[in-house]
Amino acid sequence: MNMSTVKASYDLRTPVLIAGAGPAGLTLSLALSRYGIPHMLLEMFPGAAHTPRAHITNQRTMEIFRDLGIEEAIKAKATPADGMWSNAWITTMAGTEIYRSEAWGAGEEHAARYAQASPCGMCNIPQNIMEPVLIEAIEAAGVADLRFSHRLESFVQDEEGVTAVVVEVQSGVSYRVRADYLMGADGARSKVAEALALPFEGQMGVGGDAGIGEVVYVWFKGDLGKYCAHRPGAMFWSVDMYNGATFVNVAPWDEWIAGWSMPPGTTFDADQETILNRVRSVIGDNTVDISIKGVSRWTMNKMWATRYGEGRVWCMGDAVHRHPPMNGLGSNTSVADGYNLAWKLKLLLEGKAGPELLRSYEQERQPIGERIVNRAWDSAMGFWGRFYAEFLGIEPGATPEQLQLALLQLHEDSPEGDARRAGFERIKQEVLEPAFNALGIEVGYRYRAGARVDDGSAEPLVEGHPDVDYVPTTWPGARLPHAWIEKGRRRISTLDLVGRGQFVLLTGRGGGAWFEAAQATLQSSGVLVNVIQIDSRFGAVRDPLGYWARIRGTAADGAVLVRPDGHVAWRAQSAAAVSELPAVMAQLLDTEHAAAGEALQQVPALALAHG
Repeated sequence: MNMSTVKASYDLRTPVLIAGAGPAGLTLSLALSRYGIPHMLLEMFPGAAHTPRAHITNQRTMEIFRDLGIEEAIKAKATPADGMWSNAWITTMAGTEIYRSEAWGAGEEHAARYAQASPCGMCNIPQNIMEPVLIEAIEAAGVADLRFSHRLESFVQDEEGVTAVVVEVQSGVSYRVRADYLMGADGARSKVAEALALPFEGQMGVGGDAGIGEVVYVWFKGDLGKYCAHRPGAMFWSVDMYNGATFVNVAPWDEWIAGWSMPPGTTFDADQETILNRVRSVIGDNTVDISIKGVSRWTMNKMWATRYGEGRVWCMGDAVHRHPPMNGLGSNTSVADGYNLAWKLKLLLEGKAGPELLRSYEQERQPIGERIVNRAWDSAMGFWGRFYAEFLGIEPGATPEQLQLALLQLHEDSPEGDARRAGFERIKQEVLEPAFNALGIEVGYRYRAGARVDDGSAEPLVEGHPDVDYVPTTWPGARLPHAWIEKGRRRISTLDLVGRGQFVLLTGRGGGAWFEAAQATLQSSGVLVNVIQIDSRFGAVRDPLGYWARIRGTAADGAVLVRPDGHVAWRAQSAAAVSELPAVMAQLLDTEHAAAGEALQQVPALALAHG
């Protein structure tokens, strides 16, 4: 959208207007609330998500929730990692198990490396259960104006802000909101992205080449505990290409989604009895008492924005990255989008940063969005494209009789049986590990451009699969690695030292000069840098086992500067670089172009109602 000067009257005033209350918008709202930034959140629907939708919640998201104060509330309503470790490949839920593999870093093969990577565990929490936890925390903070059943109708931006037209859905009454910034978290049909004419690559509604048409999800109640309690998993996968389904666990073990794809060009338009019969069929046990809670349909998408916004309007979440639900990356990436934006908006509104800091959001998050779309797509196509051919030895279009023969052959004591089993091991390493144990893309992604200052070192290489293997590093742009340390008599994570909207500088014995450098930075930029010394044996924060010393990447008197979102901004090998800190912070914050006159304390208070 071309920026133009707008002189319009408006009914309400807010520093930040957020359109959309999904995982991205709610995370941004909660983070802004924790930072004390007034804002308005619009959602066209009357409440939180009313269906399960996304459910896999990875370690990085739980770290973000930990910083925002809701980790325990999420865990209280979620299925923990040990209840989701198994991927069972089945005919029907009650039928023969074909094979089993591990998932979500919770099996014995991967649990140790996931535990070493983060103080937080993976969990399974459906979106309709997760979103109310965020909403409750936002409401309790008392900073946000949450407006459900209010829809963003249009907007126009100028150099000083954004004027938006909002419609109250039930009454049809419209009103104008003037905001300093507008954030579009309004999903895959984003009005904000459309109005900005954001360029996209990829395509919506793809999958036909792989024989995947419309996907049907049936949400139902039914106790399947006797078929899965001994092999707990978030998902169960049928290999029956004609009458099978993927089972997604919503609540152990009596609430589920059964999903299947239709042939391209066809739809599943059935009455309640037909749907019940289909679900009973894919369960394989007609005695299970089931009730349907809802039916939804969707198509496979592979699309990402190459730009995320401009000026004072930016998009996040599904508005800019849309993909199959493989890898469980969708809501997790959306949460990280909102978290990335929040601290940048805070500093801009406080007049302590310039516009380059906000533009760094696109530089950092767009490559991640593109990467996760392609990762999810490769996982989906790897499964559908290779599973039957390499594991079962059949091609698309095979008859049910050929499928049955292949399943029998799988367990034969024969060269053919050996070949089929070897095929599964190949698929496990090349397809299933990047899809279900992708620690490298879950917590190991790095920002190679944006709000970071290079320290002259080469980026550490990942020797294995870049989406599976994780290398802890303090290289600028990487997430601060987790290490167990001690504070007082408590064991804490290095991640517990950072966040809460602050820059933190971690140093060690001999690094006392960094305190003075931080004071000079505060005087020049107005931004506090909290200096924390991690000593080997003495002091308030200690590293008695040397875990942090092995991964900090600097000498003891060096420093690691960590942003409010937990990513490393810069590091110095020794205290010899101590004088560089003020200039580093000025570069990160674009303080040369900071508009102090627009500081938050000079912004009118948020109006909480309109006439």
